[in-house]
Parts: sequence; C-alpha cells; structure tokens
Amino acid sequence: MSGERLSLLIIGGYGTFGGRLARLLGDEPRLRLLIAGRSLAKADDFLADLRSPKDGSEGLGSTNLGARLQAVAFDRDGDLIEQLTRLQPDLVIDASGPFQSFGEEPYKVVRACINLGIDYADLADSTGFVAAIGGLDAEAREQGIFALSGLSSLPALSFAALDVVAPQFARIESVAAGIAPSSHVKIGRNVVGAIASYAGKDVPRLRDGKATRGRGLIDTMRVTVAPPGAVPLRSRKFLLVDAPDLALLPARFAGLQSTFTGVGTEPLPLQSVLALFAQLVRWRLLPSLAPFSRLMQRASHAFARGEHRGGMFVQASGIDAAGKRLTAGWHLIAEGDDGPFIPAIAAEVLVRRLLAGERPAPGARAAAGELRLADFEAAFRRFSITTGMRRECEAEAQPLYRQILGITFDRLPPAVAAIHAGGARTASGRARIERGGGWLARVVARLIGFPKAGKDVPVTVRFAAEGDREIWTRTFGDKSFRSILMEGNGRDRHLLAEVFGPFRVLIALVPEGERLRLVVRGWRFLGIPLPLFLAPGGETYEEERDGRFHFHVEIGGPLTGLVVRYTGWLVVE
Repeated sequence: MSGERLSLLIIGGYGTFGGRLARLLGDEPRLRLLIAGRSLAKADDFLADLRSPKDGSEGLGSTNLGARLQAVAFDRDGDLIEQLTRLQPDLVIDASGPFQSFGEEPYKVVRACINLGIDYADLADSTGFVAAIGGLDAEAREQGIFALSGLSSLPALSFAALDVVAPQFARIESVAAGIAPSSHVKIGRNVVGAIASYAGKDVPRLRDGKATRGRGLIDTMRVTVAPPGAVPLRSRKFLLVDAPDLALLPARFAGLQSTFTGVGTEPLPLQSVLALFAQLVRWRLLPSLAPFSRLMQRASHAFARGEHRGGMFVQASGIDAAGKRLTAGWHLIAEGDDGPFIPAIAAEVLVRRLLAGERPAPGARAAAGELRLADFEAAFRRFSITTGMRRECEAEAQPLYRQILGITFDRLPPAVAAIHAGGARTASGRARIERGGGWLARVVARLIGFPKAGKDVPVTVRFAAEGDREIWTRTFGDKSFRSILMEGNGRDRHLLAEVFGPFRVLIALVPEGERLRLVVRGWRFLGIPLPLFLAPGGETYEEERDGRFHFHVEIGGPLTGLVVRYTGWLVVE
C-alpha cells in the first residue's frame, strides 16, 4: 500500500463499469482512487458528478465519499511503464474493453504491471483474453504479484455460485448461465460491440460431451429466472453468447457434457431482430454485425419497454449422491437501476478483501473460483437484489407451495405453513364476503361460483392432492366452489397456476415479513393468453394473527371492478 491508503488505478474509470466501480468504492477511506482514461476532462467531469449529492445508489453523495479521488489521463497505447511509474498504483483494474479488440498485444497492460510489480485485475468478458492470461503465470509468480482476469458476472460470480451448487452432485453433466438485463438499462458501446463481434459466428461450447461450435445469438435456451420467494422475471429465451465460462468449465468439471452461456434480451421484438441479423451473418449475407454496433446500441435504448428488472441464473444438472437426476441452480433478480452494478461488484469484493488483508495467491489466471458467493451476497445488501437457490430432484415429491417457494417456505409463519403442508386435509373458520355490484362482476362471480355477500359466514376448505395438483373446495355457508392448483410449466415455471373453470390465473408467491403475498403475473382463457392489465387482481395475502391463519382475497379488474372480496380465518382440523 502507498502510505496509509491502497492506491487503485481504474482504467476506464469514468466508463460504464469503471464508473460504477468507483461509486462502489467511493466510501472507503483507505483508498486512493485514480480515475483514469484518455480524456482528463471526462475524468474531471466524472469526479465532479461523483462528489455531487444525489438520491439513490447511482450517485453516492459527497457525504459518503471517504476515498481520496484523483482524475488522471491514461493512454493504454502510450508509454505504459512511464505512466504507471509516475502514478505509482498498488493495484490496476482494467475496466475499459472491449477486450475482444485489443489487437496484436492484448496483454501489454498486464505485462507492464508484472514488470513493475503491480497487482492487476480486469473486468474482461472475452473468452480468449480470460482463458489465455495463464500464459503469464510464471512471470507473475516470479514477481510475487497476482493478475486476475474476468472479474465480472461471467466468470467470477457464476463460478462463485457453482462452488455452492456443486457439492449437491456426485456428477455434474451440464452447466448453463445467463444474464437478463432490464430493457431500461443503457447498455454501453463496448458491451454492444463485444456482442456484435461474434453474432452469427462460431462460439466454442460442449454438446453431448464433445467440443462443438454453437451459433452466437442464434442458439437458445428458455429459462425463468426466479429466486425462491421473489416475483419471477418473465420467462425468456437466452441467446448464446461467447463468455469465458465456456472455455473454463470443462477443466472445472470432469465428464461435463454440455455448456451454455446466454443473454436474455428484452423486449422480445428486439431479441428477434438481433437473432435475425445474426442469421444473416451465419448465411454470409453480412460479414459481421460489428459495423452496426452503434445502431444496435441505439435500438436497445429505444426499446426500453416493460418492467425495469433484470436477473441472472447459474444452473447445473447431473446425478446426486443417491444416483437420482438433479437440477440445481442459483438465481438473482435486481430491481430498477441496481442490476448494472453487478458486473463491477466482483472487483469491489476483491479490493475490500485486500483491505482486510486477504490477498490472492501470486500468479496470472482467470478469476473463476477466486471469490466466495457469500462475499457477493454481502455486497448485494446495499441494493434491491434478491438471490436464492432452487433444486429439482426426480422422485422428490413435495407439497405444492413448498415446491414453488423452495427454501423460503421454511420462513413462513407456522399457521400459514400448516395450511400448505400438502396432502388431504380440512380447515374451517369464519369469513366476511363482499361482492361487486357491476353487471359484469356479477356474471363472472356466477360463472366461477363465488358465494354471496355475508358477515361471519362459516367457511370450510377441503384440500385434496392428485399427483402434482391440489384441489381446493371452498364452502361458504351452503355455497361451494372449487379450483385446481398446480405449478406452472414452460413459460409459467415457478408460478402457482390456479384454474377456475375456463380461466387459469398465474400467481407469484412472495413472502413479505409475516405475510405471504399472492401477486398475479398472467392469466389465460381456454389457454389463450390475455393482457396482464386486464387480469383479475387486488390485494391478496395470507398471514398469521393470534396463532391462526388469516386470509385476505380480492378478485377484480379494470373491466369488472370488484368481483369478490373475502377475508377471515381458518384452523386446520
């Protein structure tokens, strides 16, 4: 360390990811942060913005800044030895990119750091760059410094998640990972340029245990990103991208049969256009999408539609210790503008570990497996980020709600958990029922069989299990109606599907404090998807009060108004 502070040079320090790294570390008084780039004026402007108080995590205000900040000019194509000697950093983090286009001397910054005995790390997402940095391992060891490449979502975070998932398996046969950015995120030019460089071109991957060639932005995998207990992202296709994991995974898991890394671009029309243009490259009607990267970036900004949420998944499949087939994975959802900080958090974790005296071993290598998932999840706490594990094992039958909620089921209040314990059971109690007065509300209520309005109405619910489904028969006074509940499949995975006659309502189960909230995420009529804004909904939740299960159910919509509201309590008999 230089004096009492660790001197950190961030190349590309005012760029998309370097700037976010600076914001993440700006509160650390033990740091001297050198914000570097070709333009000193841009570096100065960035620091002025960083120091100005703002609301939210994007602008860690002036009262939060403890690091000593300095804007510096740095040209990676200039005299690196002279620049680094003058700036005297203890650690260089390269956040510039795109690393795919570093030319004939891709490692000149790394070599300069090794020659001067300066530790190095980068946020590279280029498979070739990350996988081949090990060629400098002997030189780095001799100097006693570390050079870690790929401190980003893929592979640093993905391998940290795999290290937690892997012990559940006796043999892992396939691994897949994907990033689903919010459509509202302003994607940087370098990121778009990297994707454009391999769109429609061969991407090395494993399939059926053999090294083969996938098709960039053409090969697909459908996944629903759904941390247990969170509202899932909408199911989406992930398009194959060239990520370092594809080169690193075969060495990590002997006998691996299949690998996939993808990006789940939203909205769907934009994804379809990208896939179409990638096909044009594949058919050699276009040489490359690289010349269109600026247009692609503008299109991604213009198509900012839908929910402002993003996510990530890491999933493994194989055989567990009992010889059963198992699929297990780690899921993440980030709300609003918090998602774009995730690629920079690996570098933040590295720096904070250095400040705590935890130093990586000397040598040059990919950053896969260097960091712990617990370190990432501790850093996530300052953001609206939800994570969790999911597992699906053959012949491992579970009650419906436990199957959907996963490990979060164990956090439900006892009375709520007892209602959803599975198997045949009966619960009884009392309820208050309110009915909507509109003619369409009355038609819908009659069609489904909802009870009439009443106060202190006796209620009985009989639960019957049929395979992976549950049938609920609700009796209010002398009026009964029933629904069939199951976990959704395909596009509706990880959602509760409740069938009322010709209607199927798709519901997210979300534990929130002492309540279990039920959030409508879609609906169908005779299997035909209907607009979500017309879906039946309202404030619906379950909770425990005075040791008893209480329910609050509202069903209505913009066309019908209130159809029915019933509230009350139940006790399992």
